Amino acid sequence: MPWNNSGGNSPWGNPRPGGPWGSPPPPGGGGSGGPGGRGPDLDDMIRQAQEAVRRYLPKGGGKGIALLGLIVVAVWAGSGFYRVQPDEQGVVMRFGAFDRTAPPGLNYHIPWPVESVTTPRVTRINRVDIGFVGAADTPVVTGRVQPARDVLAESLMLTGDENIIDIDVAVFWRIRDAGEFLFNTRNPESTVKSAAESVMREVIGRTPIQPALTEARAQIEQEVRRGTQSIVDQYGAGIEIVQVQLQKVDPPAQVIDAFRDVQRANADRERLRNEAESFRNDIIPRARGEAERLVQEAQGVRESQIARARGEAARFTSVLAAYQVAQDITIRRLYLETMEEILRRNPMILVDDRLQGIVPFLPLGEGAAIPRPAPQGTAPSTRPAPLPPALPQGPGVVQSRNQGITR
Repeated sequence: MPWNNSGGNSPWGNPRPGGPWGSPPPPGGGGSGGPGGRGPDLDDMIRQAQEAVRRYLPKGGGKGIALLGLIVVAVWAGSGFYRVQPDEQGVVMRFGAFDRTAPPGLNYHIPWPVESVTTPRVTRINRVDIGFVGAADTPVVTGRVQPARDVLAESLMLTGDENIIDIDVAVFWRIRDAGEFLFNTRNPESTVKSAAESVMREVIGRTPIQPALTEARAQIEQEVRRGTQSIVDQYGAGIEIVQVQLQKVDPPAQVIDAFRDVQRANADRERLRNEAESFRNDIIPRARGEAERLVQEAQGVRESQIARARGEAARFTSVLAAYQVAQDITIRRLYLETMEEILRRNPMILVDDRLQGIVPFLPLGEGAAIPRPAPQGTAPSTRPAPLPPALPQGPGVVQSRNQGITR
């Protein structure tokens, strides 16, 4: 079907001249903006806007505009109130520059665009890892959380005795001054990490490897914390280093087995030393006690012998005095006492003079060879016991031996 370009109805039945898209605008004709082809009239637009505002304003002219202005100013001024939470600190910026900090609670600032407020959390403990990448920082691959990965460029350090040690450190920090934290450092976390790693290398460079592996860990942590705090204070970073923890202190993986053998040998040495100390602490007091007991016994024997000698000397002196007074009586008394002592320690044999044919009897039995103990306080006799005389043969012989009588 041919197009009807001469006017009339379009192919779709619409009476539009000039074909289906209509006829072109006439030359020199004005469009929608007005006659003469000019654009929209600016004065008309301003007049229409004023009429729209007047429709919404109350009647009264200037008073209504003033009331509306007061309402706008009141809303703008009220927008300056803000609240700082207990774990936050307010940082007020005036035209983008730091002006002051605000404490927790309800505060006020000049509304935008003059002043604005940022409220960072200052009680949250942040963590920086040195020598390894934690599981939280490792990207998730195939839906699984990857384990911590060691960063050898950060963890390998040189000790004071020129050994290499593998150290992983965790540094915990928080915001102390929010204004300094936001405006004095570009990247606070990187600053803390660099400062802590530098101080750690300095401290390890002064420490031998054996104390670093064993008893000097707490001392290293304190020195690193103080050194890092000093550096961030010099930067004015507004950061407080809360704690430094040594996560891993080991020799390099290539020689860790040899170092563990050395540690086991050192542990065995300490165990043997402790056992030796325990034995020494047990045997020395016992030997001292035994020595003290022997000394006390010797002192007792010494005192006993001295007392006995003094008693013997006193008895001899008394006998001498009695002898000088009455010699005959003293000699007889001494003779009787001596005979009593001799007869008490030796066997007795009684023989009737009227008996004839007495058979001699020699006591060779067990009882004759055993001497009787001397009484306490007298010196034992060194003379051998005399042999009994020959006994006559025949009945009626009476023998007394060891207080026993045989017929």
